[in-house]
Amino acid sequence: MRIGLCGSHRTGKTTLAAAISRRAGMPFVQTVTSDVFRQFGLDPAKPLPFEKRLWIQDKVLEAAEAIWRQTSGGFVTDRTPVDMMAYTLADIQGATEADFGRLEAYLDRCFESANRFFDALVVVQPGIKLVHEEGKAALNRAYMEHLNYLVLGLASDRRLKARTICLGHGATGIEERVRTVLEALGL
Repeated sequence: MRIGLCGSHRTGKTTLAAAISRRAGMPFVQTVTSDVFRQFGLDPAKPLPFEKRLWIQDKVLEAAEAIWRQTSGGFVTDRTPVDMMAYTLADIQGATEADFGRLEAYLDRCFESANRFFDALVVVQPGIKLVHEEGKAALNRAYMEHLNYLVLGLASDRRLKARTICLGHGATGIEERVRTVLEALGL
């Protein structure tokens, strides 16, 4: 089974993915989102013009796909194309000028990628204590909740074929989270 965790930054996806990996005896495949931003001289905590956001999120998707492609069989990973879509859409505000055709093509590509690489997606909602880490996205609770609702909407989109499990806001203990996911997936 190929399991992807999705949700806002700072929700414990990487820690949870590693714990699920250990308990289920399947490989943990860590993505490199912050590394991709650094490679192109960008800071994930800083605002970007929309065209630049769309461009860097495409680079993030390419890097993640390259990692997922290298893993045969089942795995657990800490990001999915759903995350990439949510971050792209979150940058659209009332006055944002965006090429809707390019945006729609990117979203279609992300859905196709999610369907190709994942059997199950786990939405990890905000709830754990926030801790600042250098080089990570901003600790803005309102922005994180905005992303959370975008992820929830995208995870329920009819174009997505993977099974979706949603961890509630109150599920904050690592053992509770691992148990919930493994039981829901029958592992």
